[in-house]
This record gives sequence, C-alpha cells and structure tokens, in this order.
Amino acid sequence: MKRRTTLKAGVALAAMTLAGAAFAADPIVIGAVAPKTGPLAGGAAVTHWPNIQLWVSEVNGRGGLDVGGEKRMIEVIEYDDQTNPQETIKAVTRLATQDKADFVLAPYSTGLNLAAAPIYQRFGYPQITSSASTDQIVELSDKFPGMFFLLGQNREIVGDAVSILNALREAGEIGDDVAMVNVADAFGIELAATAKPIFEEAGFNLVYETSYPLGTQDLSPVMKAAKAADPDAFVAWSYPPDTFGLTEQAIIEDLDVKAFYTAVATAFPAYGERFGAAAEGVMGIGGVNTASPEFQDYAARHMEVTGQAPDHWASGMMYASLQILEQAIEGAGTIDREVVTQYIKDHAFETVMGTVDFDEHNNNPEYWTVGQWQNGEFKGIASTGRDGAVPVLIKEGWE
Repeated sequence: MKRRTTLKAGVALAAMTLAGAAFAADPIVIGAVAPKTGPLAGGAAVTHWPNIQLWVSEVNGRGGLDVGGEKRMIEVIEYDDQTNPQETIKAVTRLATQDKADFVLAPYSTGLNLAAAPIYQRFGYPQITSSASTDQIVELSDKFPGMFFLLGQNREIVGDAVSILNALREAGEIGDDVAMVNVADAFGIELAATAKPIFEEAGFNLVYETSYPLGTQDLSPVMKAAKAADPDAFVAWSYPPDTFGLTEQAIIEDLDVKAFYTAVATAFPAYGERFGAAAEGVMGIGGVNTASPEFQDYAARHMEVTGQAPDHWASGMMYASLQILEQAIEGAGTIDREVVTQYIKDHAFETVMGTVDFDEHNNNPEYWTVGQWQNGEFKGIASTGRDGAVPVLIKEGWE
C-alpha cells in the first residue's frame, strides 16, 4: 500500500507568495515504512505515524527545509509493511529504486529495523531508529555506519528495572520470586535473554518463564501459570497487543504482586484510559519527564495537529529522530545522504527529549529506561541521565 502526500500550510504559502518567494525547487521526498496492518499496527498508529504527520505539517508550515539557502517542501510517500520484515525490505527498496526518495525514515520496532538495516546501508540512507532497543549497538553500528539508536541498550533498560525491584525488596515490599514472560519477537527474545542473568546475579528467583508468539490472542494460560507460581513480581517484555492482554488477564486472575511490569504500550495514553485506577502503580519500559515544559509543549502541538496525545516514551523519541534529520539537513546545507549522515555523527542536536549527542558507537547515552503510572500519568522513574525522575511506588492491588 502506497500513499503520497505533500502537506502544505496555506497561511505559510500565502505569506511567502506575498513576499515574492518562488516555489520552483523540487520537494524533498521522504519515504516512510511502518505497519498500518498486522500485530504492530496499533503501536505504530500511536508512536510512529502521528509524529510524521506533526513534523511534516510544522516544517511545511514554515515554508519547508532550508537547504543551502533554498526552501524546499517535504513530500511523504508511505508504505504499509504489514508487520512483515520482508515487506519492510521490499518497501525500502521500492522507495530507493522507484520512488527515488531522498531519505527514508527508520521503520517501527526492533525486528523491522534490524531486518531492513542492510537495505538502508546499501542505498546510503541514515537510519535514525526511535523504536529499536538492542545490546548489539556496537556490532550493528560497525556493520551499518549510518544506523543510529535513540532508545538505548537492553542491558541498561533491564538493569534499571532490576535495580528498582531490588530497592523494593530491600525496603521489604517484595520477595525474591519473579515471573518473567516475553513476546517471541527480536525485541522480547533479546530482552529476556539479557534479563535472566541480571535477575539471577541480583539474587532473584525466576519461578516462571515462558514466551508466546507475536499476535497471540489468548494470554489467559500465560497469566494462570504465572499466578500459580506465586511470584512477588511480574515482568513482561511485551509488545502493545500483549501488554494490554496480559494486564487484562492479571486483573481477571487478580494477580497479587507488589510490582507489575509490562513493556511497549504501557506508556500509551490508551493504557491509562482502558485500565483506569487499575493502572496505578504499573511499571513499564521508558518514561518521560512529564513536568518538562518542552515535552508539555510538544504534547500540546501533537494533540492539536493529530487529534491524539503522544505516548510517554517512544513518541518523543520518534519526533526527536525527525528533528535530528531536519537539523542535519539544514546544518549540512545539502540532501547528499553521505554528508548528512556524517553531520549526524559529528554534531549534537536539541530535541524535545533533550540534547542528543551520539557517541562513537552511535548510541545516545541518556534516555529513559523505566516509567510508572502515578496519579493518572506515566512518569519516568529511572533513566541513564535524564532529569525529572520521580520515586517508585508499590502496586496496591487492581482496584
């Protein structure tokens, strides 16, 4: 499925016309590939696609990107990869060879980004990932020098989650027993593999472990078995459909734990809307500083343009990836992909999520790792250097 859009702001166009500006310059063609169907379509509909809409609206509303003193509008060509790695690869290839896209935005999810990385490298596209987390950053950035990571490394995401559970244990709030489950996708498999030795080294007992296929509809057997193991804490390295499904089953089964953690989509506004008071105390991957004026301003603009609120983790990172591309193109003064990629490596960028300065391994050293629902907001409780973390709370039941 292909959709070509050029979003232009009438007011900006009128103003520039009155000023005598000419719009002879060709638009900058931006390719976008992510799920519109398949198991991860719901996640992309929250985190990925709305931020593209917001960014293009704002850039074109300002008259386009300044490329070496020439204003150029953005034209977007969208493809649905159906949550299928082969379709992601085909779409990026099509954008490069047939649509002649100047740039192609990174896909949605860890697995789809890893699958498509060789194609981005082949055609020289910088791949600024905003929804991929992995411990393979050093190896991947050596193999694919144009690949950048905003969400960080799994060992730090896991390490902070385990540290929080350890602090609760030391405070006498929980015991040693943990139930851990994961979605059988690149994201969940790697996180579970990373987490197991970290939990064991910290002295936790993994009393229940299992995985389930991406798109699993009935998660009741997973939660029944987890409850039967009588854990003190429950941890799921999950994607959006199963994050909602596991929480729903935990409520049905009345899983009695003081620490309940699910991963992607825990930070979605829809999570709080769906579970209401039951969401209070639920921990999850990511987070934001909800008191940050920059994030509050971004959230207001996101709502105004897209009609929906951003999530409190990867939405901001997705928008930040677009800000980085914008600043790199304008700073380099060209759309030459090799020059733009080098500019990204050599410079720091001011974004809605704070300053981003990629290190030698293309890994942003400061990012949120753990958040928690508190008083109706998903707030950051741990990070690798961001300001605004709030203290963790224990989970006080589901009512």
